[in-house]
Amino acid sequence: MNTSSLPAMALEAAQSAEAARRQISRCEGAFAQLGERLRQRPPRFVVTCARGSSDHAASYGKYLIETTLGRAVASVGPSVASVYNTRGLDLRECLFIAVSQSGRSPDLLRLTEAARAGGALVIGFVNNEDSPLFSLCDIGLPLSAGPEQSVAATKSYILSGLAFLQLVAHWSGEAVLRDAVSRLPEALEAARELDWWPALERLTGAHNLFVLGRGMGLGAALEMALKFKETCRLHAEAFSTAEVIHGPLALVGRGFPVLALGQEDGSAEGTRSVVRRMVELGAEVRSVLAVPGAEPLPVVPGVPSAIAPLCQVQSFYMSVHRLAVARGMDPDVPAHLRKVTETV
Repeated sequence: MNTSSLPAMALEAAQSAEAARRQISRCEGAFAQLGERLRQRPPRFVVTCARGSSDHAASYGKYLIETTLGRAVASVGPSVASVYNTRGLDLRECLFIAVSQSGRSPDLLRLTEAARAGGALVIGFVNNEDSPLFSLCDIGLPLSAGPEQSVAATKSYILSGLAFLQLVAHWSGEAVLRDAVSRLPEALEAARELDWWPALERLTGAHNLFVLGRGMGLGAALEMALKFKETCRLHAEAFSTAEVIHGPLALVGRGFPVLALGQEDGSAEGTRSVVRRMVELGAEVRSVLAVPGAEPLPVVPGVPSAIAPLCQVQSFYMSVHRLAVARGMDPDVPAHLRKVTETV
């Protein structure tokens, strides 16, 4: 791939496979030890703490944990600690996972402090190893994504997803997930070469669209919708294919753009059914799952379902910057935004 003319956003996204190999090499032993610890003393439940793209990766992790290990996962709003000063948050026998690229946002720090005080085992998936969040954690696991200069996060999202995958693979001991971890770097390389631009190009004049996913693919849908908004100034809403038919479907009509994600697991047939319904309503649907009437999006064939959503995001990252430019935007400098968002 010729990367000489790519903006920083796409250049950094193109480094995801190399960064994934680095994370696996650096952190496999630590994940193995953590997995053994969690098998010996399983937590009652799991809490995640994240914002933005990191929270979308946590959504992916939620489905991995719940479907593989049967432990309930909840995302607790950081404002519980930073704004409302909640005392005595009872997180005894809980696993608390903080996810962040910068590790500096005050609200994440306050909730992590509250989690430690509340008795949780605190682990962190953090890219900046010199950050205060990394030092707060009982166990800090570096994302190993490397520097990320573009405001729009790319490889740090994929590497956060990989961290959840490594956690669940070692905690569960399931061979199929260990295999998915080892296959991810090569799959990301293949996904990097797939061209989603013909499907995205026709969104140049769009004003709204839906991005759909379900289960492990919902986090990918949330992430793509965010990137449409922040880099292309295109209003995109992400929905579960189970939720979109409860109200939002009323917005769908002839020519309405829809991007439908999916993976070959228990959610696939339900997603296909919703996509068929939208095609019947006249929507312009681009779909990774084959559905008559929907424009197919290229996918890496034969990858484990657990990593299919990460591969789809990788392919998307390599084309969405072109849509931003086509709409007159600089994908590396989104309007009104900065790299480190320090919310309270």
